[in-house]
Amino acid sequence: MKKLLKKLIGAALAAVMVFSAGSLSAKAYAADKDVKTAVEDTAKVAITKTLAVLLKGILGAVNLPVLDNPAFVDEKDYRNTDFYDGNGAFVSEAGAENVWKLGSSWVSLVPDDYKTHNYYLGGFIMIENGFVNKVEDVADDMRARVIALDDNSGRGVSLFATVDCIGITNNDIKEIRKLVAKAFAEKYPQEKLASVNVFSTHTHSGIDTEGLWTNTLPKALKNLIVRPFGGQMEQGTDKAFMDALYQKVAGAMEEAYLNMKPGAMTYAVKDIGPEYFSNKNRGQASDIDTRLTRLMFTPADGSRSTVIVNLGAHPDVAGLPLSDGINKGRTVSGDYVYYIGEYLNSCGYDFMFFNGAICGIYFGRGPSNDNQNMTYRWEQSRRYGYEIAKITLGMTKTEEEIMADPDLYDQALIDKEMAEAEANGGGYTLWCENWQPVTETPVEPFFNIRLATVEVPVTNPLIQLAGKLNLANYTVIKCGLFKYKVNVEIGYLEFGNQLKVCMVPGEMCADLIAGGSSTKAEGSFSGKDFNAPVLKDIFGDVTVFGLANDAIGYIVPDNDYSLGLVFDHYQEILSLSQETASCIMNGFAAMAESLR
Repeated sequence: MKKLLKKLIGAALAAVMVFSAGSLSAKAYAADKDVKTAVEDTAKVAITKTLAVLLKGILGAVNLPVLDNPAFVDEKDYRNTDFYDGNGAFVSEAGAENVWKLGSSWVSLVPDDYKTHNYYLGGFIMIENGFVNKVEDVADDMRARVIALDDNSGRGVSLFATVDCIGITNNDIKEIRKLVAKAFAEKYPQEKLASVNVFSTHTHSGIDTEGLWTNTLPKALKNLIVRPFGGQMEQGTDKAFMDALYQKVAGAMEEAYLNMKPGAMTYAVKDIGPEYFSNKNRGQASDIDTRLTRLMFTPADGSRSTVIVNLGAHPDVAGLPLSDGINKGRTVSGDYVYYIGEYLNSCGYDFMFFNGAICGIYFGRGPSNDNQNMTYRWEQSRRYGYEIAKITLGMTKTEEEIMADPDLYDQALIDKEMAEAEANGGGYTLWCENWQPVTETPVEPFFNIRLATVEVPVTNPLIQLAGKLNLANYTVIKCGLFKYKVNVEIGYLEFGNQLKVCMVPGEMCADLIAGGSSTKAEGSFSGKDFNAPVLKDIFGDVTVFGLANDAIGYIVPDNDYSLGLVFDHYQEILSLSQETASCIMNGFAAMAESLR
């Protein structure tokens, strides 16, 4: 996505980037000065701010003459529809009738005609693949995974779907909700729907669901030309594919509901260490969530258990084009998420996944590649996914128990791989060596969910331009001359007293969870403190489910926002505005206040 948008900005942005690299890039001064010293250097901060103004001015000049999309809505006419606010009043303990009820399902989203129709991958379009991202093959699958969840309290069932894709906008999610609501009204009128939620894994090798990669430049130029003459603007995504996606996800939600069974749930969390993550975040950001969270639902009838996994890392490897002529970035893959599921399925479990706070955080293959011979990028995703699956199943076991479990430990395979690693001149990392198990606890059978909407200004001219050209399916609200905003959803969940979760609508900087260095004056670009509470201040110890019910781009602390440091702060190019984080955090604070 970064590569595509840099290309769209054109030579003007390139010039700014070159100037920035020569004067103020974090890479240029990091060798001699730490971030704190650089922030305190008044002259450099002033120049960087000038660059930010220049960049925004260039983008604004390109954006300003482009007419508003006819789909933009005047503030007075805006109505929020197809929204669920949760299951009512929160409870703090299980009632006499409470019991966990869960059903799961999944569906493939790969179209039958992928070899004859032009589909495009969402995530990468780069010089290495000749700026061509048409789908040529399918490595594994692009799926939607679904669970239906209820605590039998009479407050309603909640549906959760996670789609293997780069992101899904709130408007597209509402199309799924309409189908689900219709099906339930017709077939299950006795059932109350508390919430209908759709997440994305943010894989960079799924068919484009946002509209920014589907024959983008010709489509943008066409829409630019036809708009002044009242012509029909083409949508960014492939309409037939998205219509099928709505139907498939809604159908899987209904199937998950029908598969609901009573049972018990347990919770476990393990810090798997920074080596499983590749931290490419901004220089000032200190925090990274290295926890792997597991919920395990076991049906009372002894049928297949469902494993719910939360891990915060971009699935970005399988779709990355390289200049080797083999890895062209034109192959559909669910990336490491698919392979976690494949392994868990082979061990007799159903699988659900939620990504986390992934701003600048990618998955690190160091411990899992193990110096093996691999030709394709998706093979690295497979090794990582399999290893994460083993960690997920083994996190509560001792090292001895792991070695006695054939699903987790195969001595013959390990010996073979160690020999291959030695032949390749490298080492081998055994995932369970010196293993320390964690405690698994029962989750009390009560579930709370609350959702709310937050208004976020859209001041980024590049994002405005994408909306004007009808590339991404957002409802943009016009709130004054050249002033725009969007309505986004946030959510808060409680699984008993064991797990608290914040649902955020984009890629959130992990510093916003517990107040990492970039939220502090001494560690931020501006030299000022973040002017809103962070999640820990609001809810205590929380886990993040990211890209929830929307995909609004990066969510970075307001005080560390800078368009001038374009190499170290690339996230700003894909952020709605400097106020995005404070709007969302203040929205969470208001939500918490309403729950008291």
